[in-house]
Amino acid sequence: MMKKTIKSLLILLLSLILIVLGYFAYLFIAYHRIDDNLSLDISNSGNPTDKINVGQTYRVSSANVGFGAYSDDFSFFMDGGTESWAFSKEAVNNNITNEAKLCQSLQPDFYLFQEVDIDSTRSYHVDEAALLTQVISENTKDTSCTFAVNYDSPFLMYPLTQPHGKSKSGLLTVSSVTINDSVRRQLPIETGFSKFLDLDRCYAKNYIDVDNGKQLVLFNVHLSAYTTDPSTAVNQIKMLTEDMQAEYDAGNYVIVGGDMNKDLLGDSSDYFGGDKESHPWAKTFPTELLPDSFEIVGPIDENNPAPSCRNADAPYTENTFVLTVDGFIISSNVELVDANVLNSEFKYSDHNPVYMDFILK
Repeated sequence: MMKKTIKSLLILLLSLILIVLGYFAYLFIAYHRIDDNLSLDISNSGNPTDKINVGQTYRVSSANVGFGAYSDDFSFFMDGGTESWAFSKEAVNNNITNEAKLCQSLQPDFYLFQEVDIDSTRSYHVDEAALLTQVISENTKDTSCTFAVNYDSPFLMYPLTQPHGKSKSGLLTVSSVTINDSVRRQLPIETGFSKFLDLDRCYAKNYIDVDNGKQLVLFNVHLSAYTTDPSTAVNQIKMLTEDMQAEYDAGNYVIVGGDMNKDLLGDSSDYFGGDKESHPWAKTFPTELLPDSFEIVGPIDENNPAPSCRNADAPYTENTFVLTVDGFIISSNVELVDANVLNSEFKYSDHNPVYMDFILK
């Protein structure tokens, strides 16, 4: 009897080992990076404007929609919280719809969205790109849109209590002016096991004609937050800035917008309090890596400052660590008029929408 029990336990143990090895084999075989310099499809609806005009004021907004999960009572496991999925499909639809309406209230000419799921376990397979464009189109009929996939992962069994599952997510750009060309650029990422947990980072370059014969190159970007090797973040910024400089040297106007995952105010705790030292991911953006022809635009109202992001290790409270990681970089031929954060009190996301008013010189 004892021999049979031991034999059964050994068979069970061997079976578990084979299952685990089989899963890791699947994970490595299924893993892939999306091609660099990939031409993106452009979807036009109605009759978007042909060109952007020099000397006219325009507005660009940016929002990380947090795959539709981040209501104020949500916490994310990769930030030290408890949830891996959004609370429900209904919650995803409500959060994405409300985020779109918040951005729409700003009446921007250009929308930049990050962490937009189109077919993911964690967001109940809601096509959030379609939902965002649907809500925006209710008031803005004439649009030009692109979508760049930056995360197409195999099924992740972590955390075991609620496996994160399969994810397909990316960057959505919506413009009231025709986008003539759009390219996906692949950012450097870590090569260790953490590559399965962090997004397959990229940015999208959207080319828009200007009435003086030049082009506005609108970058939609989402840089890494969860890196174990500090050089990864540095290499991402170096690649981005080299590409920005090349476009500027070609005579174009350059605007970069999105979630930089870096403190764009230098030290946000000067405005909002909190212990930045306890949140080592919230590093200051290394402005020394920026070429002389560019400047960081950290959106802020000095008289009534509002943060763009909260730490999602727990549901939001008035004591939650907050900072501004969402914003813009502009070339010297772009004039900054204003930049601010729409203070939504984090009801619909861990990121508040930010916006910038600008003029092409």
